[in-house]
Amino acid sequence: MKAHMITYGCQMNEYDSHLVQSQLVSLGADMVDSVDQADFVLINTCAVRGKPVDKVRSVLGQLRKEKATRRLVIGMMGCLAQLEEGQQIARKFEVDILLGPGSLLDIGAALESSERFWGLNFKDELHDHIPPPPVGKLQAHLTIMRGCDHHCTYCIVPTTRGPQVSRHPDQILRELDTLLEAGVKEVTLLGQNVNAYGFDTGAKLAGYPSFAELLRMVGASGIPRIKFTTSHPMNFTEDVAAAMGQTPAVCEFVHLPVQSGSDRVLRRMAREYSREKYLTHIAQIRTHMPDAVLATDIIVGFPGETEEDFQDTLSLYDEVGYDSAYMFIYSPRPGTPSYRHFQDLPRELKTERLQRLIVKQKEWSARRNARFQGTVQEVLLRGDAYSAGHLEGHTRGNHPVVVPKAHGAESAGLYRARITATTPHMFYGELIGADGQALSVLPNFEPEAAGLSSPLAML
Repeated sequence: MKAHMITYGCQMNEYDSHLVQSQLVSLGADMVDSVDQADFVLINTCAVRGKPVDKVRSVLGQLRKEKATRRLVIGMMGCLAQLEEGQQIARKFEVDILLGPGSLLDIGAALESSERFWGLNFKDELHDHIPPPPVGKLQAHLTIMRGCDHHCTYCIVPTTRGPQVSRHPDQILRELDTLLEAGVKEVTLLGQNVNAYGFDTGAKLAGYPSFAELLRMVGASGIPRIKFTTSHPMNFTEDVAAAMGQTPAVCEFVHLPVQSGSDRVLRRMAREYSREKYLTHIAQIRTHMPDAVLATDIIVGFPGETEEDFQDTLSLYDEVGYDSAYMFIYSPRPGTPSYRHFQDLPRELKTERLQRLIVKQKEWSARRNARFQGTVQEVLLRGDAYSAGHLEGHTRGNHPVVVPKAHGAESAGLYRARITATTPHMFYGELIGADGQALSVLPNFEPEAAGLSSPLAML
């Protein structure tokens, strides 16, 4: 069998796709790079917003046409597959296999009965499976929990991924060992709400550490770089901030979604914290990790959001001074309380507010990034950049970086780089040696190819 996977959505979905691919390979399948080569195509779906669902519909439409011309098995997994909406889409587009997020290890049984229409539910034994490490990669994801016990009114995750289930620390550390043996340098701990790790359904699990304790345990493994996502401010504690500052491997990057700067909107979202409480967490982070790079999520145009509410979000952005933000127009999702009970705002209004927020985000990103110009940063280079003679990677603060290839640094790895220029969304630099001197650039370096011939090209 020749199989091809298409993945939409978050880092959790990327991890799940890797897990399923490992299952398919163990069953004897060959993973191929395109639909044309495959006789089994599996789509890992996202249902958090409407746009990824539209993409799935479009791809399934093309696959149905392909299926009419040759033998092809179509599979759909992930969050959308768990919903009635997804099951209706699957029937419409003649999907053969349907797997919910907790049934990924059933892929073999599903393929054996591919003439049937499958709709499988959550199974906790997923946490006992350790997928093989990624081949030839310095970065990896490591799931520490699944599901969520919060019920934000806009969020479909509790419906698609179920209640929170923390993975046993022994399983986490075993998988971490396989990643270290494979040469991984940076691991991202994944969960819908990592701050609540070890407290499923609000109760402390016997024998499980808190998330702060888990950070320290992972840091003691010898992994050079640790990141984590996603954090819910309701469960953030100062102990987590302290563990970040006390664990050298934890990167100076914190993603703490706020969603809105208005207390009234936060209550309508059922976020369970106030603006003041959120700012307390920001202060704790900066106390224990003064150089932290701060990122957030913001939903613009939530039902009932007034201009005053939106101004509260803009003022919060200024008060925190975020380095970056993921900004979204509110997308009503069937099955959520906000879809059932709140009236959506006009799209034109939401779009106009988003544009104003983007302007503010670019201003702050430019200002915050400029402070790194002339500094030396540890950079994880992943491989060739978009232009010849260059490598691309990112700093511990998650800033994208482009550098010219240099003698002693022709491929992926951890290096030191002096940042020579910054834009709101990119760093440019030069690799340096232990003596602080720039490494000699390889002969095929072409500044014009990277748009580096003029500072104006980087603005």
